[in-house]
Amino acid sequence: MTSRYAAGLTALVVPILEAEPVVGRWRTTLDPSAAYGVPAHVTVMYPFLPLDTVDRAALAELFAGYAAFDVVFARCARLPGLLYLEPVPGEPFVQLTHAVTGRWPEARPYGGKYGTVLPHLSVGYESDGAALDEAGTAIELGLPVRARVAAVQLVAYDGTAWRKVEDFPLTAADSPP
Repeated sequence: MTSRYAAGLTALVVPILEAEPVVGRWRTTLDPSAAYGVPAHVTVMYPFLPLDTVDRAALAELFAGYAAFDVVFARCARLPGLLYLEPVPGEPFVQLTHAVTGRWPEARPYGGKYGTVLPHLSVGYESDGAALDEAGTAIELGLPVRARVAAVQLVAYDGTAWRKVEDFPLTAADSPP
């Protein structure tokens, strides 16, 4: 398998393991990242920084300033060629992304490809949409999915798979405004 990722590439994600029973089968066939070990997740920052330049102490300090929160995925949504689960609330994910770009302005969500941050849990990608329609119909039967977001995870691509490097707990009593 030819990799679509460069070794040493990193991302900051929130794994949503509670969603795996509902979306896992579909992600296996519709989301190419699943083949590289990426679990169901909401992205905080992709791409982040090269692994050898990541300041883990700074990440720990940054994320410790945010409180853990509950999230519900109650519906599938679509963008052209993308099926995803919408997190409610989504704003805490946006705040985390903005905090990362505020601290590391060189890190831009999806390399600056999109103008706004849209929190989502990707299920799959396809150009014609028929498989995404089928997946969306099936997944809706398993919703809602509820999860507690208590940490942001640094993951890195090692040349073969994405691997967890470290979890950074969200430990503040209240999130910053």
